[in-house]
Amino acid sequence: MTPDEVAEIEIGLVLEALWARHGYDFRHYARSSLKRRLTALGDAFGQGSISGLIPRLLHQPGFLSEVLASLSVPVTGLFRDPAALAALRHEVMPRLASYPHLSVWLAGCASGEEAYSLAVLLCEEGLLARARIFATDINDRALAQAEEGIYPLARVEAAEADYRAAGGRARLGDHLHVAYGYARFHEALRGRIVFAHHNLVSDGVFCEAHLILCRNVLIYFDSALQGRVLGLFDEALIRDGFLCLGSNESLRAAPEATRFRPFDPAARLFIKKEAVR
Repeated sequence: MTPDEVAEIEIGLVLEALWARHGYDFRHYARSSLKRRLTALGDAFGQGSISGLIPRLLHQPGFLSEVLASLSVPVTGLFRDPAALAALRHEVMPRLASYPHLSVWLAGCASGEEAYSLAVLLCEEGLLARARIFATDINDRALAQAEEGIYPLARVEAAEADYRAAGGRARLGDHLHVAYGYARFHEALRGRIVFAHHNLVSDGVFCEAHLILCRNVLIYFDSALQGRVLGLFDEALIRDGFLCLGSNESLRAAPEATRFRPFDPAARLFIKKEAVR
């Protein structure tokens, strides 16, 4: 048996332990990503193999947060992919302006930068006062950071060009308080965002959404799990609601993709189809 075959067995055992002991199901995540992350986690805790993580996972409750932080891929940034955000600003938000109340679901919010970027867009388009952003993730450490809304000033300054490219109407700094090398988003923005723990693999719909953003999350799922999540989004979206995916994602793999039609393919924007009676 080759080392890769042994590693595949070990990954399966760790995922079964995670599911049976804690109820988190990563069995439909992309194996290549899981292997890299579990190997790195094992190295960080001095384990000689991936399977060495299992005793900790079974007998040390606090170790779960380490595993979730490692596997949930918390990659984000302020005004990341500005072309997609510009499309949201110029093509989607004028359509949302006709609604008296707006619900936006950001699935996989990580440490919150994308949620605040979205709040800035809504603010500048005059929609924030009627909007509620539900930003969800399974990584509680990232959610705690997101709720604070505090980021190194250097990171904010580095995002200024992307903010402009996304159609920014002022200066990104106008939306923040700055002190001691850190920046915190204004309460007017933070107060419109609800950060919450939500597991796309097992949890259900919790709101009726006009817009759902799930960017660069589906690429870590196999086709079966992608279908499950797309079905969840279809259930949550209102008629003619919008779905925004990541730049490397498409709706080709799962049968549930037929529930959406392209709106702006370049920006990975889709619109929910009317249900067939």
